[in-house]
Amino acid sequence: MSWKTLDDMDLSGKRVLIRVDINVPVENGRVTDATRIERIVPTVRDVIAKGGKPMLVAHFGRPKGKVNPDMSLALVLPALEDALGLNVTLIETLEAAEALTHAAQGADVLLLENIRFYPGEEANDAAFARRLAGLADVYCNDAFSAAHRAHASTEAVARMLPSCAGRLMQAELSALEAALAKPERPVGAVVGGAKVSTKIELLENLVNRLDLLVIGGGMANTFLAASGAKLGASLQEPDFFDTARDIMAQAQKAGCRVLLPVDGLVARAFKAGADHTVVALGPDTVLEDDQMVLDAGPESVAALEAAFGTLKTLIWNGPMGAFEIPPFDTATVAAARTAATSTKAGKLISVAGGGDTVAALNQAGVADDFTYISTAGGAFLEWMEGKTLPGVAALG
Repeated sequence: MSWKTLDDMDLSGKRVLIRVDINVPVENGRVTDATRIERIVPTVRDVIAKGGKPMLVAHFGRPKGKVNPDMSLALVLPALEDALGLNVTLIETLEAAEALTHAAQGADVLLLENIRFYPGEEANDAAFARRLAGLADVYCNDAFSAAHRAHASTEAVARMLPSCAGRLMQAELSALEAALAKPERPVGAVVGGAKVSTKIELLENLVNRLDLLVIGGGMANTFLAASGAKLGASLQEPDFFDTARDIMAQAQKAGCRVLLPVDGLVARAFKAGADHTVVALGPDTVLEDDQMVLDAGPESVAALEAAFGTLKTLIWNGPMGAFEIPPFDTATVAAARTAATSTKAGKLISVAGGGDTVAALNQAGVADDFTYISTAGGAFLEWMEGKTLPGVAALG
């Protein structure tokens, strides 16, 4: 662990610039999901407890370097104050932040207006980063979800001040390190979702690190079709059949067992409650032109649950089927509950991440039972792909 945490920093009387991710969904002027806001609370409270004066830096939406009132952090200010139980003062411009009096800096928490209003942010401009660095004595990055971006507030400024990871960043890095860098073996992963094309680098990295790889969702159709199955109207990517075969060959060479569905729920309509049958899946499967595989079947679920019983560590990214529409959420929910039960029993370390993954685990009612769930999205995927994240590297 080459990065420092808040425990390594002297913050007494220091101004602390904290990069956070409070890019939350807002409808009709109200925050509809405050999860990301709630997750920064421990860092802000710890900074204050250690005598530091926090100034939060965050983005909201994609204003592309221009001021846009519809993307003002004023929209999330009430939810932020509720979560922290503190007064938060919004500083509307960088110039105003630079001109703050000592008394103003003594406010509970300062929040700099949307950092992406400035073109220097996404350009990772050194002069802009120096202005940010001038606002503080210490830099703390608590936005793992933005750590895959080399922006001024995530990368450049970290190299200009004494820097550390916040509590959320620390938790993310520790969980991912435990899952992939130094896992308890055997280690397995569930990789699901619609398309192989979006997860090629992830699969290529994982097969060399895992003992078991479970492939589900539309991705599994592409792998099955690459082996010879005729899957009718099922979601599949013929352009990636060769890629699928290459990944299977890599896995075999690396000693990684690949688990594909051996049966599936097949329907002629993509809608909730659609009539469906259970069909065996394999290289010889031939579906009719209007049939589609929408979920893994009961034999696949049983095989999956048995495989989970052999693991010490599990990484989860993506659903096993069209989980948004019942009954095609069956395999995802059953597998998630099995993993959660093993985790609660102390038999499994389970780490999950990705938007659809979090939604699926919430739907299964087990999100709180996994060892760790990342809300980081793209950064989670890039870490899993084995890439260096600029915002993490800058803390080293």
